[in-house]
Amino acid sequence: MPASKLARMVDGSVLLGTWKLKSCVVTTAAGRRLTPYGQNPTGYLSYSADGRMHAIGAASGRIVPAAPTPPDHERVALHDTMFAYAGTYSVEAGKVIHHVDISWNEAWTGTDQIRLFELNGNTLTLTTHATDPASDTAAHYALVWEKVTSHR
Repeated sequence: MPASKLARMVDGSVLLGTWKLKSCVVTTAAGRRLTPYGQNPTGYLSYSADGRMHAIGAASGRIVPAAPTPPDHERVALHDTMFAYAGTYSVEAGKVIHHVDISWNEAWTGTDQIRLFELNGNTLTLTTHATDPASDTAAHYALVWEKVTSHR
């Protein structure tokens, strides 16, 4: 096994497994606190030992399309209330870098999404600074995930 892959696995071992989304809070540059996926979003984030990751999340209370092929306004609402991407990951001191291979938003495909992380027991908090698409200003994103435990 290449030394770089082994180092990534050892350094990122605390992230291994599946995490369930508990909250997503965006704080704008003006200090406004937003919950774009509602108070009870749903989603999963997984990190595997082979260096792959995937994330999917959705807002609480999403619309249910009226037909199997939703009209444009319903399709837009569904797209705007979810996120999904996958790729590989690497870990550095206090941050995880998602190297995106595929995404619900093609603008992310081929990019590195850098997240600062903090672990507190079974809770993983990922934070990043990005441009808020609604206001086109800087914003702070904080997603809180809880470790999924197996029930055997």
